[in-house]
Amino acid sequence: MSWPEELPTPVAPTEAYPSAQNDPPRDLRGRFIARLEARGSYPNWVLFAALGGMFATTFPITILTIALGSIAREFHVSETTIAWVITAPMLCSAVTLPLLGKLGDLHGHRRIFLLGFAAATLTAVATAFAWSAASLIALRTLAAVVGGATGPASMALIFGVYDPSERVRAMGWWSMTGAAAPALGLVLGGPLVDLLGWRVVFLLQAVLSVAALALAALVLRETERHRVRFDLAGAGALGIAVGGFMFALARVRDAALLSPSVFGAFAIGLAAVALFVRIERRTAEPLLELEFFARPNFTAPMLANAFQGAAYMGAFVLAPLVLLEIFGFTISQAAGIMLLRTLTLALASPLVGRLGVALGERTAATVGSLILTASLALIAWSAGHGELLGFGAGLVLQGLGYGLGLPSLNSAVANAVPERDLGIASAGSRLTGTVGTAFGITALTLVYGGHNAGPAFQTAFLAGAGFAALSLVAAWFMQDEGKEPCLDATRSA
Repeated sequence: MSWPEELPTPVAPTEAYPSAQNDPPRDLRGRFIARLEARGSYPNWVLFAALGGMFATTFPITILTIALGSIAREFHVSETTIAWVITAPMLCSAVTLPLLGKLGDLHGHRRIFLLGFAAATLTAVATAFAWSAASLIALRTLAAVVGGATGPASMALIFGVYDPSERVRAMGWWSMTGAAAPALGLVLGGPLVDLLGWRVVFLLQAVLSVAALALAALVLRETERHRVRFDLAGAGALGIAVGGFMFALARVRDAALLSPSVFGAFAIGLAAVALFVRIERRTAEPLLELEFFARPNFTAPMLANAFQGAAYMGAFVLAPLVLLEIFGFTISQAAGIMLLRTLTLALASPLVGRLGVALGERTAATVGSLILTASLALIAWSAGHGELLGFGAGLVLQGLGYGLGLPSLNSAVANAVPERDLGIASAGSRLTGTVGTAFGITALTLVYGGHNAGPAFQTAFLAGAGFAALSLVAAWFMQDEGKEPCLDATRSA
């Protein structure tokens, strides 16, 4: 199997990720891995296996979104009700991300990845036979929760086989797959949905998942396990905090900001955060070391990730409305134009991953945030003045800026923690991005207010530019690689 030369350089074997050469293989899988290592291609296969799992679990998202109307009619429910097919999985997967990330640190990331992936595959098959709106929402939520195990685990597996200086390049391929999977799902799966209905999407997902699962089971090697007591109290408090915030963000678009449900959910979230901090300070083996937050290359990239997600996805939701209401395109035409941003992100990510290695994580993240800020300002001006060319250029720049910043932010968080905490660090990075995304969609939607006019869109996109500017400020506080003391030297393994 050949790979492009720009793929990252593998890391030397470590105690957490031992080489097969130091542990003579006794079975067929071990001998296969040993041959890959002898050729120097094993890390590339780990990357490919992880990205295959990510593709299989994420490509149905956009297809399901555009099919919500037909699904609502089939089950005789309102579109508001069936929208929970999207909202509930996002909420529940965010709640469980830290738990699943930490389980991988304690019990092995390969085990968590394969178990989660297998459960998601079975759930995909069951989803194809959903008999009601409630069953569809429940099955999609279950699939998101168990499939969410593959995210932190696969990132930790990738980080474990690449040198810290090369992780940003690996994350470039990660970002490319994350962007390309929903886009390809829409392009390739859309005609299938028109011809055979939405259920075929999940049968196709199951077929792809079986192939990806087989490769992962063959290629992935288990990581070191840490026999310590799991911080159940901390995980519970953090889950309640995330759940409270995510529920409030999901409800605020349908209810007043100070309505009892929204205000109560925010209050519960804040109280749970305070409880989480108190628990972690008193726990010998905490879910997440609070000392990490004092490190610029842990906290700053997480904040930048949240604000970038808010800016990018908030604008992602509103941009099609501009194309429909301001420029008068059809839905199909608007979908084609929207691919400009997604394809730019997908195609640029591996290249900007290389650029991140050359520039350093701080510089790449800062430049990416700067481009993202400028792109949203251009989109805002174009929406307000009806300038299609400027709007299209803004979409391209938005994909470029997000593609440049995101790999460096994910890599910086991983490089700020010891090997034993890669799972919880990866989960934290994905969690902040998810919460930022939900916040951005809610905030920009509220600013837009349903007024299909240029000034309303312009104001909303300017708010998005403000979030991107905050990501620029956060990225600026990152430190250049090599300036921070290694945590492995200050914390026992």
